Amino acid sequence: MLERIKLFLSKLDSSQPAHPAPIDFSAALGALMVEVMRADNDIAPDELKMITQLLKKHCQLDAKSCELIFAQAQQLVDEAIDLHRFVKVVNENTNEEERTEVIELLWMVAFADGKLDPQEDYTVRKLAGLMYVAHGDFIAAKLNVKKVLGLPD
Repeated sequence: MLERIKLFLSKLDSSQPAHPAPIDFSAALGALMVEVMRADNDIAPDELKMITQLLKKHCQLDAKSCELIFAQAQQLVDEAIDLHRFVKVVNENTNEEERTEVIELLWMVAFADGKLDPQEDYTVRKLAGLMYVAHGDFIAAKLNVKKVLGLPD
């Protein structure tokens, strides 16, 4: 009986990779955007379009690369147990000002469908905390995005 348990555990151990494959900045950013998009359990076409536009513009991707990164981001989020892996990549590749810009991008996704769901708000707030974005910068980013998108305060 003990041998069967050892065999079972060794199979489990060998099937799990020791370290997940590294991800690049654009995939990590895409994963955070996907997480915000999915927060309210309602994936709007405007949110999908917004993520694509933001990835193209801010990661300098062509249409094909953008599609691949978006698909990879969705898969990464599906397989993730938390968001720390993505936040770590973003934090390691950005300074304080750039992290505030990332929060603006996340707000753009959250507001893409013209409304802000409380779960989207919570998700962006949580990510801002994990990215060490000051509360004042978090609020300023939110207000700036609302102004750019022409949404009421």
